[in-house]
Amino acid sequence: MFNKILVTGATGLLGHAVMALAPDYPGTEFVGIGSNDCDLNNIGGTVAFVRKLRPDAIVHTAALAGGIQYSMEHPATLLRDNVLQNLAVLEAARTNGVKKTILTLSTGMYAADAPVPIKEDYIHDGTPHESNYSYAFAKRLVEPSIRAYRTEYNLPVIGLVSNGIFGEFANYRPAEAVMVASLIRRFVEQREKADPIVIWGDGSPLREYTYSHDMARAFLWCLHHYDEAQILHVGSTEEHSVRDTAWMIADILGIDRTRLHFDTSKPAGILRKGTDNSRFISRSGFTYIPFREGLERTIAWYLANKDIPGRVRL
Repeated sequence: MFNKILVTGATGLLGHAVMALAPDYPGTEFVGIGSNDCDLNNIGGTVAFVRKLRPDAIVHTAALAGGIQYSMEHPATLLRDNVLQNLAVLEAARTNGVKKTILTLSTGMYAADAPVPIKEDYIHDGTPHESNYSYAFAKRLVEPSIRAYRTEYNLPVIGLVSNGIFGEFANYRPAEAVMVASLIRRFVEQREKADPIVIWGDGSPLREYTYSHDMARAFLWCLHHYDEAQILHVGSTEEHSVRDTAWMIADILGIDRTRLHFDTSKPAGILRKGTDNSRFISRSGFTYIPFREGLERTIAWYLANKDIPGRVRL
């Protein structure tokens, strides 16, 4: 049990979900911070901030990320900020005697042609997609960083790999939203109209998405029960095609499926990039909320909050 857990990126989707689990851990103080509280790019400033706060554990979910356009236009920024933030957290944990630290990796770091299901061992195999290479290499660097700090300083730090996350406090901005959040926003905006709703590609690619509360529960399970250098896939492996996901969202919102038009002149993306989470499941016995149930919860929250100023990132 930890007395105080520092959660970075607490205004983001995963960080917010971790903070929401605080009632499940009575006796533990959860302290969530965003970029306005501490500049994680500043290693010295981060060390001083953590020294003042004195947490027992750090759950580092903060990251700089963006859509394809942002990734292609700002590769140096993505590489620099993500590497600096991870090193700042590691140095803060090392110099302040933090008992346990979690660093977050992403399945977006793997090579586009990685064998499926993707295993943690494939992290350094092959070249990531050109549109996302700098973010991918920044995330890959987390794994040797963990090994190095555990070896030289005996630092109790672990690395958890998330796949696609969706949930109530996702980023719904058009240029930044991932597929599920993007579809929810567009469908809600167009559900009272009669025009076709256009979706790029033929809808065949399969994707894994994990409900944010499940990802947060997995992180906190690992915080309390896992302490090895081996990174772990902790996301759900339930897969759905883009088409089936769009149909689910349409059904939940009462939109006629015939309004959905899949534009096959546009790129569909990688057909499948499923992961193997057996290392995590064999240790934890973890179960996930069904994807459809998570969608229903997310859409209900979005409808209830979208018109409240500042509540939803639109």
